[in-house]
Amino acid sequence: MKNINIYAFADEASPDIDLQIKALKRNNLHGLEIRNVDGTNVSDITLQQAREVKKKLCSNGLKVWSVGSPIGKIDIDGDFNAHLEKFKRTLEIAKALDSKNIRIFSFYIPDEKNPTDFKNEVIDKLGQLYEISKEFDIDICHENEKGIYGDIPERCLDIFKALGEVKGIFDPANFVQCGVDTLKAWDLLGEYIKYLHIKDSAADGRIVPAGVGIGNVPEIIRMYTERGGKFLTLEPHLAVFDGLSSLERKGGTSDVGDMDFKSNDEAFDSACLALNNILEVI
Repeated sequence: MKNINIYAFADEASPDIDLQIKALKRNNLHGLEIRNVDGTNVSDITLQQAREVKKKLCSNGLKVWSVGSPIGKIDIDGDFNAHLEKFKRTLEIAKALDSKNIRIFSFYIPDEKNPTDFKNEVIDKLGQLYEISKEFDIDICHENEKGIYGDIPERCLDIFKALGEVKGIFDPANFVQCGVDTLKAWDLLGEYIKYLHIKDSAADGRIVPAGVGIGNVPEIIRMYTERGGKFLTLEPHLAVFDGLSSLERKGGTSDVGDMDFKSNDEAFDSACLALNNILEVI
């Protein structure tokens, strides 16, 4: 499919940024949604490290599309002031990387509580993030993630309707893991989505190559591109990788594929091939 820009969480191929670049190049991808640099979360690297990463990417014809930050992955009653400071530092890093987007979440809600009771607080806090992001001319993009306020389409819609400036990231696998029909989710949210995370899930929650699960990934890509969408981020999750455990809520488990790959590079390349196979036929 022409005119599609494909990026990836290449830290799933290797924690080493140089090897991430090699993985991107051998799969003819356009660049990174950057999450970890040499084993350090992108929100914790220095500005000098960020500049060095940008230089390496540019010299290889690559770019940072989005900063895959952990912002918003704290309890709703956590230390938000400290989190705001972390957000400001992450925006400075994003600027140094010349990224136009930063991925965020909408806070973990206590299991025993009704998420709708936290709607106003979530929207207020996301609104504060947006006001800060305006100073940097960077879009904040909300990803649906299990356990946060915006884990189902209806609550994602709450956010987009209240804060029209907040963009959407659509992750089919995450919706499947929340028991959501992804086609119905797209009908509700499609107009708000800036880009897609390419990740698929079987009915039991196991991550599988794109197009193999029940996430309707080919159909979602087709509908997204028909709206004029041009940006995809591959998030394989087909094998355990360095830093995976840090992506989960405390006490949670990481749902990754159970296929037998010889290396993380092989798992990453397999995910790229699955996506390319979809793009060739839609």
